[in-house]
Amino acid sequence: MGKPSVCEESVYNEIYKTHAKDLRNYLYYKFGNMQRAEDIVHDSFVKLWSKCSTVVYEKVTGFLYKISRNLMIDTLRTNKVALKFEKGLVQAHDNEDPYFTLRTKEFQKKLESVISALPEKQREAFLMNRIDKLTYKEIAVRLEVSETAIEKRISKALIKLNNIAEIKDFSI
Repeated sequence: MGKPSVCEESVYNEIYKTHAKDLRNYLYYKFGNMQRAEDIVHDSFVKLWSKCSTVVYEKVTGFLYKISRNLMIDTLRTNKVALKFEKGLVQAHDNEDPYFTLRTKEFQKKLESVISALPEKQREAFLMNRIDKLTYKEIAVRLEVSETAIEKRISKALIKLNNIAEIKDFSI
């Protein structure tokens, strides 16, 4: 049996199921806009379908990430994006006292602010590792860089995050 063709509907659908969510998260972490990330994922898969005969199955992941990254850059070129999370990294508990809840919210704002201020490459690698639970190797493959580069990016992000005094009380 030959190599799978991206133009076969079942193969294309499987590619979508396998990559759409991770691609959306990657775009969100990199650019900080969930709605736009979802739109770009849709546009990227439309582009994949329109070029299915020229995309080699083994290279489809790289194609999708490159196309989506370029589409997002085109739409955000002039906008500076502040990263806002859909869900906080720290969950407040209902049974906690109001002071704890206030401190948690303040810490969460500070944490989001520091993560937003991280250089883009550090932020995306850090969030792919901590939120999506990807290994350094998996991140390196997706971003088409060395595993050492990912280690350095995450290490630098952690150094900046460790500068928040309250970080010692919470686990990241």
